[in-house]
Amino acid sequence: MATAVEEAQLNQLEIQVDNGGGGAWEYLCLVRKLKARRSDKVLKHGLFILNNPRARSKLGEEEFTLYEQVAFAAMDCRRNDIAKDCIGALFKKFPGSIRVGRLEGMLYEAKGAWSEAEKVYTRLLADSPLDQVILKRKVAMAKAQGNSAAAAEYLNKYLETFMADHDAWRELAELYISIQMYKQAAFCYEELILCQPACPLYHLAYADVLYTMGGLENLQAAKKYYSSTINLTGGKNTRALYGICLCSVAINQLTKGRNKDEKDISDLQSLAAEGLLRDYKERAPKKLSLVTTTLRNIKMVS
Repeated sequence: MATAVEEAQLNQLEIQVDNGGGGAWEYLCLVRKLKARRSDKVLKHGLFILNNPRARSKLGEEEFTLYEQVAFAAMDCRRNDIAKDCIGALFKKFPGSIRVGRLEGMLYEAKGAWSEAEKVYTRLLADSPLDQVILKRKVAMAKAQGNSAAAAEYLNKYLETFMADHDAWRELAELYISIQMYKQAAFCYEELILCQPACPLYHLAYADVLYTMGGLENLQAAKKYYSSTINLTGGKNTRALYGICLCSVAINQLTKGRNKDEKDISDLQSLAAEGLLRDYKERAPKKLSLVTTTLRNIKMVS
């Protein structure tokens, strides 16, 4: 992710180029370095260089890096005709290239030609079965077609090899939640917590899934992970505070009459309620009375 200084530098260079001050190639290089998404500008200034033989000749081998960059930008801007020309130039220079082949598959995706894209990716995987980019493109393609179950299946296969990919685990968890496979989603968050135990977002997401699943054991575990979220954020996570309150109410309802040691309002529950009231008093005082009434109705405050 670009720093504030790098972002300012990019903006300044963009203004310079837009106003005819030169530096188009430097701008395009910086966009690429920072992985910024400025497709319309890349398309405009990239085409200016590619269509200018003198400017293009100065790039040397970097000319083909620019062809690739413009191809991505063109697909993003729905200029598939330009993307096709760029990919054609790359294929002419690098026949049989897997990297260029990926671009061809993505162009088919951009056109909505899913079966053609699938054929391209299948052919490429036959030569390079562990290509991470292509494997992820198959996931993206399934998602684009609204087939979350297939996307989850592709991600599962991907994670059999690339188990350390945290982003893939998180995406798989979200896919499972979207198709209401909460037990599988919980497993994904368990893996993420094992890998990054100090990340409060994973604790919070895991608690949400456990709360959704319901049942005494899951609710008690959810309460613990909401608590750990609060500890990791210094008591500043409103969602986790609400989670403790809701878990406490649900647990009390399930254990009423069976667990004599269970109090209606434990110290943790009281602290969570007090934390919510303090939070709303500081940040949203107009909503304080509504929150107070809600907590009183569920017997979290007196």
